Amino acid sequence: MFGYIVVHKPELKVREYETYRASYCGLCHSLKKQSGRIGQLTLSFDMTFLALLLTGLYEPETVTKSARCIAHPVEKHFYRENRYFDYAADMNVLLTYYKCLDDWQDERKLTACLFGQALKGNVKKLAERYERQSRCLRDNLAALSAYEKEKQYDIDKTAGFFGAIMAELFVYAEDEWAEKLRRMGFYFGKFIYLMDAYEDIEEDLKQGRYNPFTELYKKETFEQDCQQILKMMMAETSKVFEQLPILEDAEILRNILYAGVWTRYGQIRCRRKETKKEA
Repeated sequence: MFGYIVVHKPELKVREYETYRASYCGLCHSLKKQSGRIGQLTLSFDMTFLALLLTGLYEPETVTKSARCIAHPVEKHFYRENRYFDYAADMNVLLTYYKCLDDWQDERKLTACLFGQALKGNVKKLAERYERQSRCLRDNLAALSAYEKEKQYDIDKTAGFFGAIMAELFVYAEDEWAEKLRRMGFYFGKFIYLMDAYEDIEEDLKQGRYNPFTELYKKETFEQDCQQILKMMMAETSKVFEQLPILEDAEILRNILYAGVWTRYGQIRCRRKETKKEA
């Protein structure tokens, strides 16, 4: 359920793309610092967005450094450091761990079980430090799992469980921005959940797995309806974003919200059209 929140590189200036890459690498370095090598395996573009968002909103002192790593063994690369990259890294590990538990319980995925066990030691400490976020993750994933087992197809409700998770993860502190960040995170999370469902619909039906779009897929208007739903989720996300006083890296964030999030969608839709044409 990751990898949908990316930049649309062709529309970024060179400087902006370099900043984005340094932010992605910054999240990777924070994951290593906070949770070791195993934490780095959870790296995602989705939480890079959160790190950029919180950095732009709170404007902390951000340090840019350079280093070599496994991914860049020859030349040094730039990466960014501040408390919000560390926070996004911690949220990334928590989210990955509970998603692994959910995949194991629902689908008996052995890889998810093993990866979850490897993360368990780090997660125990994080759960104590971030009790609010951890509790929200546990409760909503459990509720989502139960709802899916009942084979109910209320799209808004199922997506709402994951939206509630991201709403809490977006809130770094209970301050003047908490309400707006919760609202933004809620629709952001619903978008991710529904994009994942949109991509997996054929495979889920083939394997007999739950998918919130199961009933909608039977209609001739499936593609148009899905597009409309996804647009509504991202429109609400972007609406709240524009209410936040963000200047730093604002154009990178807008690139992601208005163009980047549709990159994977376009790829999925084209692939589906080609598959149907071949069939």
